[in-house]
Amino acid sequence: MAPSHALRCCKRALNWVPVLFINLVIGWSYYAYVIELCVYTIPNNTERISYLVIFHICLIMFIWSYWKTIWVTPAEPSKAFSLPRAEKDQFEKEERAEVQQEILNKVVRNLPVYTRTAVGVPYCNSCQVIKPDRCHHCSTCERCVLKMDHHCPWVNNCVGFSNYKFFILFLGYASLYCIVICATVIQYFIKFWKKLLPETHAKFHILFLFFVAALFFISIVSLLSYHLWLVGKNRTTIEAFRAPVFTSGPDKNGFSLGFRRNVAEVFGDQAKYWFFPVFSSLGDGHSFVTRLVHIDREHANSILQQNGKSCNLVDGATNLCHPANNVEHTLDKTGQADSVVIENES
Repeated sequence: MAPSHALRCCKRALNWVPVLFINLVIGWSYYAYVIELCVYTIPNNTERISYLVIFHICLIMFIWSYWKTIWVTPAEPSKAFSLPRAEKDQFEKEERAEVQQEILNKVVRNLPVYTRTAVGVPYCNSCQVIKPDRCHHCSTCERCVLKMDHHCPWVNNCVGFSNYKFFILFLGYASLYCIVICATVIQYFIKFWKKLLPETHAKFHILFLFFVAALFFISIVSLLSYHLWLVGKNRTTIEAFRAPVFTSGPDKNGFSLGFRRNVAEVFGDQAKYWFFPVFSSLGDGHSFVTRLVHIDREHANSILQQNGKSCNLVDGATNLCHPANNVEHTLDKTGQADSVVIENES
């Protein structure tokens, strides 16, 4: 028991090495830019002050979003997704997988869970909860994470519903931070390279600062572009590689509501909060609007009226239903996931 506990402690400590490395790079870049470039190299006070102001604004937003990504605890499924005591006891005693699925199907009727796994209702044996849509278990964090995107070693945290916006902003401001460094350092980089400036201890820092910032920018902007594409499609990294499976089958676009609504789901519906690392994502992470199943007119109207939605039904066509703000779907009493087709926006 003791060696196992010691190994887990060592593993947790080692998980912080990438975070420590990033912070050391940021600390060195601050010294190289502020001291070696602005204090010792730039002769003009106006240029020096303007560079320092822009640099510190970018640095503050970068650090703010980075540490929010690190320290915000990943959201977990609520107790509503735990099995009731009677069903839990029955589930644990039962050895037949098909009977266990019958128990889960009985419980899931009252939960907004539309996706399925290869065996049926998604259930986490480690956390002992029915997993909500887009929820996955992280073996590193040892917990189920709502709308899990991936576990990022550079922040030593799971990126999911509670901090995905912060992660996107972290990548955005990190890219901006690198751009500002490259754009303001390049003229002095060229002067040192051509030996137009005297040989000083600042030369090494400025040359190396430009190369490091350029390399980090290339890698970060590539990752940022990919995640912005995911936001526009309303997919997680996991869903991009493995399409979510609904009761009607797999659909990689099952959660897509159109570009504008997809962006609003992550960044919120108030643009004034988009560029600040404060939580503004829509919903609670437990249920998401889907666009999958054709349902009959009467059933559609009853479900939509119960959930505060309006629906325009067209004979012989797909149901185009428009969800109201902050509305969750429900399941019908047979345990089937009733979802509606959302009209795509251009």
